[in-house]
Amino acid sequence: MIVTHVFAEISLTQVFLQIANLGAEWVMWLLVVLSFVSVAIMIERALFYKARSVDMDALSSQLTSGIKSKNLEPLARTIRASQALECVVLGAGLAEINRGINAVSEAMLSAKARERLRWEAYLPILGTLGSNTPFIGLLGTVLGIIKAAKDLGPSAGGQNQSASAAVMTGVFEALVATAVGLFVAIPAVMAFNYFQRRVKARVSQTDSMAHLLLSLMKADQPAATAPAKKTEPARAGATSGAPPAVAAGSPPMPGDLAPPMPPPASESPFAPPRVQQVP
Repeated sequence: MIVTHVFAEISLTQVFLQIANLGAEWVMWLLVVLSFVSVAIMIERALFYKARSVDMDALSSQLTSGIKSKNLEPLARTIRASQALECVVLGAGLAEINRGINAVSEAMLSAKARERLRWEAYLPILGTLGSNTPFIGLLGTVLGIIKAAKDLGPSAGGQNQSASAAVMTGVFEALVATAVGLFVAIPAVMAFNYFQRRVKARVSQTDSMAHLLLSLMKADQPAATAPAKKTEPARAGATSGAPPAVAAGSPPMPGDLAPPMPPPASESPFAPPRVQQVP
């Protein structure tokens, strides 16, 4: 009962009007703070990517010559001296080179997923600022116009030109909030798209280097040859149906005097074995 009475005395319109009476000044300060945050992220990401640049042609030639010559020490020194995405992923793969191609591939995939999070850090904040700061500026404009319309009410009855001029000045100041919001949003969106494109390009180069390493490892492995089947002499003679050879001068065995049995007909490997009847 008491809660209902309290809510009945509170007018939401009056509450929002009191907020609107503050004008667009606080919105402008908020936009200034967000602009500093946006510029700081742009500078940090630009320095981050510049410090991790790498010469792809030199790295690929070192990788090819190192795998073919079985001397990976120059490549290992280059990888240890760089923090580039390609070098980090290649280093993870080369650390598992003695365990086979599958281990190298999985190690490089894990390193790429881990490093990609670092390369895309703060970019969602930049994208959020680029998409929402125009709405923040629009909010400041609306609040400023509401305040100007409220100030215009009492002065309209007295035909006070100076008061009307002051109100119009407030309206113009409120419109500046939208312009500031766009001024913050446009560079943020451009930087976000540029940095996203740069991350995708470096990830593609990393995939190229990883596939080059795997192809060199496969080419370096000797081709496996299947061992030839050796036929047993006794089984080969039984299969051909020819009687076993008898050494010269040896007396004939009783089995040698019997006529040779005709070769058995070809049977299915799934047929049941024949049972030989004993007389």
